[in-house]
Amino acid sequence: MAEPTTMNRHRPLVSLVCLAWGCPLFAQSSEVSIQTPPPPPVAGRVLAPFHLERRIVAPAKLTNSPRLQTLVRNGSLYLSVQDVIALVLENNLDIAVQRYSPVLAREVLRRAQGGGYLRQVDTPVIPGPTSVSTAGVSTNANGLAGGAGIGSGGGVVSSIGPNPPNLDPGVFANAQFGHLTQPQTNTFLNQTTALINSYRVFNFGYSQAFVTGTSMQFTAVSSRSFLNSASPLFNPSLSGYLDFQVAQNLLQGLSRGVNDRYIRVAKNNMKVSDVQFKLQVATTVSAALNLYWDLVSFNDAVRIKEEALKTAQQLYEGNQKQVEIGALPAVEVTRAAAEVSATKEDLLFAQTNVEQQEIVLKNAISRNSTENSSLDDVHIVPLDRVEVPAAEEIRPVPDLIQEALANRQEIVRAKIDIQSNQILARGDRNGLLPSLQAFAELTNHGLAGPANPLYNNCCGAPNSFFIGGAGTALSQMFRRNFPDYSAGVSLTIPIRNRSAQADYVTDELQLRQSELQMQRAINQVRVDVKTATIGLQQARARYQTAVDTRKLAEQSLANEQRRFQFGVSTVALVIQAQRDLAAGEDGEVQALANYTHARIGFDMALGRTLDVNHISIDEAAQGRVQRESSLPDPAPAVVKPAAPGLSMLRSEVLR
Repeated sequence: MAEPTTMNRHRPLVSLVCLAWGCPLFAQSSEVSIQTPPPPPVAGRVLAPFHLERRIVAPAKLTNSPRLQTLVRNGSLYLSVQDVIALVLENNLDIAVQRYSPVLAREVLRRAQGGGYLRQVDTPVIPGPTSVSTAGVSTNANGLAGGAGIGSGGGVVSSIGPNPPNLDPGVFANAQFGHLTQPQTNTFLNQTTALINSYRVFNFGYSQAFVTGTSMQFTAVSSRSFLNSASPLFNPSLSGYLDFQVAQNLLQGLSRGVNDRYIRVAKNNMKVSDVQFKLQVATTVSAALNLYWDLVSFNDAVRIKEEALKTAQQLYEGNQKQVEIGALPAVEVTRAAAEVSATKEDLLFAQTNVEQQEIVLKNAISRNSTENSSLDDVHIVPLDRVEVPAAEEIRPVPDLIQEALANRQEIVRAKIDIQSNQILARGDRNGLLPSLQAFAELTNHGLAGPANPLYNNCCGAPNSFFIGGAGTALSQMFRRNFPDYSAGVSLTIPIRNRSAQADYVTDELQLRQSELQMQRAINQVRVDVKTATIGLQQARARYQTAVDTRKLAEQSLANEQRRFQFGVSTVALVIQAQRDLAAGEDGEVQALANYTHARIGFDMALGRTLDVNHISIDEAAQGRVQRESSLPDPAPAVVKPAAPGLSMLRSEVLR
């Protein structure tokens, strides 16, 4: 590839060449680019359109965007919701893989426009990463939203029915040189015992086919022959002809709608690839948001476990003092120590969940997290908190269903598939017809050459009309002094034609399947909207109940601790109250996580994920979000665990 300065210098010429040959200078995405290098110098430009490496595909990008490092400070990665979305759009590999689908579909269209068959370039939607722990967390997966059974870019592939014409013009040329020596048994005809013929033949032709079912071919032939004989009038003799042939399909392959059906299906598949890319972006962003909010809930769980351990430790130390003065029996110290050990184990599990969740989230927002050592020891600090609105504004379900039917990409995909199947079925129906072709041919001949000096004058001098060189022969051709005409029809009728009949019926059956799949998708959307609405309402109600339960547990613990101070309660009752409070706080965290999952699933069910999160599909296609990320100044302090470290807890639990 040339240097940028050279590329810029030749860009006007490159543009003209590409416009002539139908090649895109650059693909849609800056990450997935197909570039056309400058044409080779002078003689090489003639062969440039046929050069195998004329169009260059950029190598895959395996590095992260600069945004990721700008969010790291003092060994911590500070993430907001919008930063997670931006990093996913720029670095997530599932989206990066799907980013190739529109470009692949464009190349399949390019192939179809040249008369080629469709190619399978299917890129299915990947559901996206899931959290390390799903205990008590509802993901609210919606029907087809996870991408199961959905392909892209080559949604419909078929090579059945009349073959499409080769729409790229063809040029052919050949040259032949020879020297023939033939012994003669009769010297009367050629007046020599060895006839020597030195000849050369030039042949040039151009062929073109059209979507109307018309094909044409032009051929020009020039021949020169020199003999060591006195018999020919002209020696050397120059001959040639111009030939023009045209053929037209009259039954099978006549319709434009039949011959360009692959082009129209390829255009539909380009729409499908765009639909699939949007669905992949929405699916991956939803999965990443679930990871982020789960990490927030896991951090809250760690905080709760640390507070529970602190409370259990205080109870244990207080019981030790009470035993020393004889106010409590020694068994109460053992019971309090057991509670400390149990809360340490709970804290260990909670901290492990955080560590594992950070690994999964790092992998979702980077391209090489497993190889990037700089991310290994980075601790993720979420900057946003879940905000539950005071009231949930949900429109009537029929209105939500209509919104979902208009926005869900699966419905758009099903409609496009039906259109493509209808287009292909039309081609197969045309294949049931006999093959009837009309053709015509026009040929003009020419002959010229100098008079043979060896020719005897017994038969008279050569006609001066033929005396001359190549110009004389060409003049005869263009004046049509020696024309040939021919025309005719060709009819082929297959007997029984079972293959074409089976192909047509197969396409009709597949079309009926597509129509049923369309209805199934509509039904699934209705189910998704209804279940997502109920799930959101239920999650909100469960969260409010969990908040009330936690408040009651706090009051119960406070009351039990006061009773214990006055000697009217027992250690067992205090420990039970502590456990009830920890369970209530855990329930509140899980209910909050369930609410975030329900909210994300609700947006997915309605097809509004991109709009709700202010995602530009153009930025997603480019792999670069224009919005700049910035850390709050000063950055929030990372809260250090008040309890023993994770490694210490592990060793204690193992002991």
